[in-house]
Amino acid sequence: MNIQEAGAELRARRVSSRELTAACLLAIERGNGKLNAFLTVTPEHALAAAETADRELAAGTDRGPLHGIPIALKDVFCTKGIRTTCGSLLYKDHVPSYDCAVAERLAAAGSVMLGKTHMHELAYGVTSNNPHFGPVRNPWNTDRVPGGSSGGSGAAVATGMAFMAMGSDTGGSIRVPGAFCNTAGLKPTYGRVSRFGVMPLDFSLDHMGPLTRTVRDAALCLQALAGRDERDETSSHAAVDSYLPAEGVSIRGLRVGVPSNFYFEQVDPDVAAAVRRMVQLAAGLGAQVEMVTVPDIAGLNAIGRVILLSEASAVFERFADRRSDFGVDVRILFDQGALLPATDYVNAQRLRRQFVTAFLQLFAGIDVLMTPTTPTVAKRIGESTILAGGVEEDFRLAATRMVRGINVLGFPAISIPCGFDGEGMPIGLQMIGRPFAERELLAAAAALEDATEFHKRMPPEFGG
Repeated sequence: MNIQEAGAELRARRVSSRELTAACLLAIERGNGKLNAFLTVTPEHALAAAETADRELAAGTDRGPLHGIPIALKDVFCTKGIRTTCGSLLYKDHVPSYDCAVAERLAAAGSVMLGKTHMHELAYGVTSNNPHFGPVRNPWNTDRVPGGSSGGSGAAVATGMAFMAMGSDTGGSIRVPGAFCNTAGLKPTYGRVSRFGVMPLDFSLDHMGPLTRTVRDAALCLQALAGRDERDETSSHAAVDSYLPAEGVSIRGLRVGVPSNFYFEQVDPDVAAAVRRMVQLAAGLGAQVEMVTVPDIAGLNAIGRVILLSEASAVFERFADRRSDFGVDVRILFDQGALLPATDYVNAQRLRRQFVTAFLQLFAGIDVLMTPTTPTVAKRIGESTILAGGVEEDFRLAATRMVRGINVLGFPAISIPCGFDGEGMPIGLQMIGRPFAERELLAAAAALEDATEFHKRMPPEFGG
């Protein structure tokens, strides 16, 4: 059951929020020992919120599509009175005295928070193999990673532990778990969702967004989350649109760009084939598909790495005397960032503006760009290198190769399920849109989702 379906059942009085919440808590109880998807579960808080939602709905107070829906927050979102660790020893006993903007807006929408999902340490990695709290495991194969850094959110949604789980995305950390776990993962335009009260990794690359079972569920969540927040200096003044795609939405005439360079290089054959089938499907639905040459994505990724290394090291510089509290992989990244000269950072920001201009020119001729989300499916826990299209690569760099640059641009992007490889592991399709054009992006993604069944499959051990 997805959010739309659960909402209809709630309003028809065929199910209560308490029953939905109890079912999610039972799924967590049964599955979290295998997956380690949640760091903190709050059953008393959740059941009390569910009972409040039931009373309000019965009295005719309807806060919208999320009213009574059980959700989870990645453990990077501050929650008043509830431990928020950021997956780190630095914050293992941290209990905030306030709620972040995302938690406020979701509560105002009537959602029911189940707890806090597990993640890569400090959101600085793509595996969610956390040295302090243990690895998050992929529900499709528990020997494999779920992606990161929002790995717990991806695993929770894929297994029905939550109807939605929030993620943060600095270099692909929503879309990669979406692809690896077979969920929708939406990274909105930079500034579309407030970062207030979110424990930062990077000053200018962090984006907040939902992981959900369907594209329309992601749209409903964005509707509740989007909008100006004066407490976040990066929050946009752009008007909030109506994001929910209509039933039977058409993409006839939609201009779809398919990269002729970079995005299909060093890609597993199963991944490339699944994405190309979705391109063919878009054409069959009436979209105008054309091959396009994208600007230098390798260069854009290099800029993204310089910015992230520099800004993340600056964020955590105050903990320089607590080196033993960092995992090895994160400590190495902080050390690398501290060694970068200021000239590299300044030049990266200068080139960033040039790339934004180049991509805006590209999008003058297309509405959506379709690419693989990742070049491979999820790999085994502990693997540091992989073969992608026959070439050995560092797994972290390979897994973020298709997604990292979009954070540098700040453009909206979504990953949706588009197939499975020969071993039954999920494959993701990335769709990228113009800034603040989430309405059009979500409509295009929903049309493709409507024409496929991939999103309806669940991991065999967890209800599939």
